[in-house]
Order: sequence, then structure tokens, then C-alpha cells
Amino acid sequence: MSTTRRTFLARTAQAAALASAGTGTLRALAPAATFPADFAWGASTSAMQVEGYPYADGGGRSVWSVLDNDPAKVADGSNNLVADDTFHRWADDIPIMQSMGLNSYRLSVWWPRVLPQGRGTPNQKGLDYYDRLFDALLKAGIAPWVTVHHFDYPAALDQQGGWLHEDSPKWLADYAHLLAARYGDRVRHWMTINEPNIYWGFMVESGGPPLSKHYDHDQLALGAHRILEGHGRSVQAIRAAARKPPQVGLPFAGMFSMPASDGPADIEAAREQSFALVPTELGSNSIVFGSNGWWLDPLYRGEYNQACFRYASSLSKLATPASMALIRQPLDFCAINLYFGGHVRAGADGKPEAVADPPEMPRSHAGWSINPELLYWAPKFLYERYSRPIVVTENGISLTDKPDAQGRVSDPRRSAFLRDYLRNYLRASREGVPLGGYFHWSLLDNWEFTRGYAEQFGLVYVDRATQKRTPKESVSTYREIIRSRGAALAGG
Repeated sequence: MSTTRRTFLARTAQAAALASAGTGTLRALAPAATFPADFAWGASTSAMQVEGYPYADGGGRSVWSVLDNDPAKVADGSNNLVADDTFHRWADDIPIMQSMGLNSYRLSVWWPRVLPQGRGTPNQKGLDYYDRLFDALLKAGIAPWVTVHHFDYPAALDQQGGWLHEDSPKWLADYAHLLAARYGDRVRHWMTINEPNIYWGFMVESGGPPLSKHYDHDQLALGAHRILEGHGRSVQAIRAAARKPPQVGLPFAGMFSMPASDGPADIEAAREQSFALVPTELGSNSIVFGSNGWWLDPLYRGEYNQACFRYASSLSKLATPASMALIRQPLDFCAINLYFGGHVRAGADGKPEAVADPPEMPRSHAGWSINPELLYWAPKFLYERYSRPIVVTENGISLTDKPDAQGRVSDPRRSAFLRDYLRNYLRASREGVPLGGYFHWSLLDNWEFTRGYAEQFGLVYVDRATQKRTPKESVSTYREIIRSRGAALAGG
């Protein structure tokens, strides 16, 4: 069965239902009837999903390059060699962002484009490309929020052992230092590693593409620990190299449970389940590394969930005080990617138990349940536990959007999705959760890994034959929400 990392997210979220001080540079925001004036309104992309032309001007291979000529492993037989061609067409996309009212844009730098071997001599033409892009965004009044590593691990480093290599944390940190030194005079918001739980759970622990590797428990624990150390070293590198004070976070794929009722017992059950180490059954595999429970406490508290040590006894030798202090670098905001979550209630023994979705539950094209209250409960639980301002760095819905005879792309379900989810996000703000921004996934319909172009998340339709961009009707909904700072969400 062909899957994407978001298919894995959906399965992990369902399974989750079944089974500390930061730097504070994002100020705490008082509860209000609208989103704050300095709120980051944006859309998200990743380089390997939209740029295309990965080998142009001296770019190198990523781990996903194995799919370049293997259409059988992609649902529609496609690859990302052209994708949305933002490598050549980024100047066409910036006016579209401006027309939406965006003041921010989350994107990533393609690691092998600037370091073809993953380390060593930089590719000057690759670096120059991002200079032009960042300068144009700033000229348009759009702040770049840059992810250092977004699923584009260099093939050359993977061939040397990848995250099992003892130098792998340094490889990432050196790359982060290069970017911060080059762009840190213009880029103020940085994110280190996108969704390490998906990268290490889906791409490694499950044995799925593109890596298709199988590691034992101790190897998996070692790789996850080195990813966390790579994050910590990268935070240090960014802060050391940036010429203006940076704000730094890590965009994590949230696996949150929601309470089946507003009763205190059910709320506590959802809170407990959200931060537990919850295995996920994925085919014949039991996936541990997708859950919040392995990653978030080390990031924000400097300690592992005790269940992690029972899973891999070798972890106790890795989790030294010095290593955990390295991992727990002060973060300015809690970046979270949110798509869906299951409901739980307190069972007879007080432990969380699943509540199945009703048959009439609305779902996206990908089959994911539509639960707008996720953008209330997940930020609430995160802020209670980690005391960081919240930035939703991805949130969106997959639909099947096509132009009509007049060339318009009507997507009323995406408009409803935006209103319903942002209404719940604003509720969290009103109840005292400090919010720093919202980034819709995604700006463009893009390549979704082994699902190819079958899932359309974009605010903008992209014709695959001509690359023509057509803003969908949901853009007007998002524009009005932004213009009114959320006041347009009132009244249903």
C-alpha cells in the first residue's frame, strides 16, 4: 500500500487514541478577541516538495533520489524532478502570497542543493539561489521562516551511516551554522529539523521508503538520540552564527488525543495519552518513534519518558547529563504541525481508552478525520506542559481540487476547514495560551512523497502540464481572516 508521512500521521494519531523555561523572545500574549497584531500569518512548503530541479547548478542527491526512476513506488508514478518548479518560478509565487495578505512564509533550504555531499565545500550557486529568494521575500514584506532540514537528508551522508554515525549531530550543526552565517542577517526565524518523529518512525523504524532499512531497538534509540543531539548542536550553531538575534524552534508532528467530553477525567485522560509512549501498529510493524512520548520531554525538559528506557536498555548510557543538557537548548517557541487526532475518555480504571469516530465523521480525501478542536486542545496541552508560545507550523486538508470551465477552483471544504480550525485556535488564545503564528499547509499543491500529486493540500492549484498557478477560492477566506485578525471568525 502506498503511503505518505501524513498517512503515517493519521495511523499514529488513531493508535495514540488506542493504546522548562525558554528564552521568551516571543512575548506572552494577553487573551484577546482577535489574534495579536504581530501574529505570523503564513503558508508552508518544503524545498524537496516544490522546488524541483534538484541537480541543477551542482545540486546533490538526497535519500529520496532513489525514487527518481522508480515510478512503481509512487501512487501516480511521479517524482519531484520538476515538482512545482519554484526553483525557476518563485518570483511568480511571491505576488500570490502578497495577495493573500501573508506576512510570513515557512520554507526550507534543500540540504544537498547547498552541500551536495552533505558536508564539506558548499555549492555557491545553491547558496546564491536562496539569497535571491530571501531578498525578494523581504522586499515584498514577507518574513522567511526557514527550516534547516526537512526530509532531504543527503544520500552521501546516509551512505556513511546516517544518524547512526557518531559525527551525524555535527554534520547537521555544521550545515545549520553555514545557513545562519550566510542568511542570519535577514532570516530571524529558524527551525532545526522537521518532524523527527516521522523521519525516524516512518522512514526508518517502519522500514518504509525511501530508506527501507531495518534496525533493532538499540540502533533506533541511538539514531533518535543523535537526531536530538543534532538539534541541540544546531540551535547552538544558529545562535552563534546569526548576525541578528534569532528565534529558534523545532516543528514536530503532533500526535495528540482529545477528550471525549469536557469532564475533568476525560480531559486528564487525553492529556496523559498525548504525552505517553504509544506504539502504533503499521502493517506488520509496531512503531514507537512516531509518538510525542519519545521526543518532546527531552526537547523541552531534558529528560526521557521512563518507558523509553524499558524499550531500549542502551538508552541509559546515551542519556548522560551532558547529552541531555545539549538536547535541551532554550527554544523560543513550540512549533507544531497539526492535522488530526483521536478522542479518548477515562476508562473504569481511570486509564485512557479510545472512543471510535462516528460513521458520519467528515474526512479529507486522504481519509483523515476532520476535528477542528485539535487546534484548541493540542496548543493548550503543549503550553501547560512546556510553557512556550505556540506556533502552528503546518495545518491543512487534502482535497481533490480541479478548475471548472471558467478556470476557477472552488474548494468550499478548505474554506470551512480554515474557519473551523482557526476558530478553535483563537479559543486557545482567549483562554491564555500565547500564540505566535499559523502556517497553512500548503501554499501550493505539491509532491507528497509516495502519494505523488494525488493529495492536494494547496491554497493554490498548479497545473502539472503548464505549471500555471491558480489561487483557489479558499484564498479569499484566508485573506479575510488575516485582514480582520480573526474577527471574521465570529458568529459561526
